[in-house]
Amino acid sequence: MQAAVMDLAEEPPSMLWGLDPIFSAFARLFVRDILQITESTQVPGIYFYNWHPIYKVDVLGTVVYKRERDDFFCYGVDDGTGVINCLCWKSNLLKEEEAPRTSGEAHSDATLGGFNPVAELKKLRQAQQKRCRLEIGELLRVRGRVKTSRQQREIMASTFYKVDDPMMAVQIAWMMEVPQLYRQFYDKRFQLDAAGSSAESSLSKATNLIKDFLKQRLVTKFRPYDVQDLLQPLIASRLQTQATEQEPVAGPSGRQQLSHLLKEVLQVLQNEGVVYRKVKSQDEVYHVTVQDKDLFIAVKDVIREDSRREKYAESGCHVLHILSAVRQRYSLNLTKAALELVLKTLECDSDIVSTSDSHYVAL
Repeated sequence: MQAAVMDLAEEPPSMLWGLDPIFSAFARLFVRDILQITESTQVPGIYFYNWHPIYKVDVLGTVVYKRERDDFFCYGVDDGTGVINCLCWKSNLLKEEEAPRTSGEAHSDATLGGFNPVAELKKLRQAQQKRCRLEIGELLRVRGRVKTSRQQREIMASTFYKVDDPMMAVQIAWMMEVPQLYRQFYDKRFQLDAAGSSAESSLSKATNLIKDFLKQRLVTKFRPYDVQDLLQPLIASRLQTQATEQEPVAGPSGRQQLSHLLKEVLQVLQNEGVVYRKVKSQDEVYHVTVQDKDLFIAVKDVIREDSRREKYAESGCHVLHILSAVRQRYSLNLTKAALELVLKTLECDSDIVSTSDSHYVAL
């Protein structure tokens, strides 16, 4: 996950930031991205990741260093992508010194039927100390504001606590959820027009419409005319808008616009690897990548067989090598984008594992 480089001149106006739902949430960003996000030129303490305004984050990681002062803990948290300093203020319970018990307190135990508020407060303090005072190697979850202090990025924690995770269930769930958040929200640029509404283009709307249809109906393959009618409402809305805002002029007909929009959508889907053409012929058939079970089998077979060879045993098979082998075995027209989508799915299903950014081995 990597943020696009944002020109400072393209920074959206601060009065529109609240329209982005991520602005009000604790963003679950990787530490690497927190260290690299760009600070706003309008309001200090506000940062941008792919044009999303962010000022508070949610981080889960291992404590790699610690310092303790009278008023706060300072933890270095490593989530596997980087290390960030987290400033965690102590509560009053942690700062209060324990007072020695007196005979009067012992007498109050009997008069109150064994219940002693001081003793209960001591238990509460001990429980909170156990959750908030961590050692190196323990798992910490932190929520708080991002701050730049002495040219170093850090988190001012509003909530922090130790996470007991002996079976690594919490960490595994986190590692599965965060990439999904990146794909669905953080890596998608949120654009705002001057009126403050989401400026999603017709092409983007049409692309999302086709994607949703393919996903909901579990479509394995289709022809352009099978999905063409889904885009008709967009063209009708566009023609109606043009008719009300402009004087009648000669231009492409509704059918021509529909055909052009569908062609653009199919090209976008191919560029993203969502669909591909197994065989290029006059019969224009598109296969949906994630629903092509034979393609998945072919990719797994190539990686499994070549991983046994001495040349690929340690480093794994390069994505271009896999692409060449699958093209020879399955389809000459398979695109790299479609293959990368298959590899990501197989890795999420634990069928393969990546040894680097572009190398894979079978499990």
